Amino acid sequence: MDNTDQRDDLHILVVDDDARLRELLRRFLVENGYHVSVAGDALEARAALRNFAFDLMVLDVMMPGQDGVSFTGELRESSDLPVLLLTARGETEDRISGLAAGADDYLVKPFDPRELLLRVATILRRTSSLDVVAEPVHPTVRFGRFTFDIERQQLSHSGEPVHLTTAELSLLSILARQPGSPVDRRDLSQQSRISGSDRAVDTQIARLRRKLEDDPRRPQYLLTMRGAGYVLRLGG
Repeated sequence: MDNTDQRDDLHILVVDDDARLRELLRRFLVENGYHVSVAGDALEARAALRNFAFDLMVLDVMMPGQDGVSFTGELRESSDLPVLLLTARGETEDRISGLAAGADDYLVKPFDPRELLLRVATILRRTSSLDVVAEPVHPTVRFGRFTFDIERQQLSHSGEPVHLTTAELSLLSILARQPGSPVDRRDLSQQSRISGSDRAVDTQIARLRRKLEDDPRRPQYLLTMRGAGYVLRLGG
């Protein structure tokens, strides 16, 4: 099925200091049905973010001025805009640092444009609900002062919205659909489509804990079950 009509109103910001690659990415994404804006660095990206609403940002890591990882971390202080990082460095520690800063996925250069398209579509499915999901057993779960609406993918604390990245939201959704039951790292990675090793899942869990727990070192809700994975405990 051609999903181009579903992409017509999806706006992507491509940020890369390499003008040639930036134009190639813009052209490829436009040809595949997306609306695309471009920026050459973090400064130009900030200006674009002030003027337009975007559904996803494709962001180069190695840029003059502020690098992509630092910019992602700064963005996460005020926005849950999905971020796909592009980099020539593919070491595990580099991937972990990008995910720890709040990126949703990580693509190593050089890459096949079709893989980029797949990663973009995967992230956007999480946020635009293009996937058809089964009716959850518990459409809303509560733990402490938190309420998580699984259907609407909305987390609130004492009635105030809590911003989550798409990766954090995906993990919470999986755990909230089976509260009290542990889910191992491999299943979490596959179901959430977080790329990388088990450490990538651990990194995202650590980020999520910082938003859910009064003391992330002594979690009350998002627990580690040794040998079994992670579990969401309700109540409190």
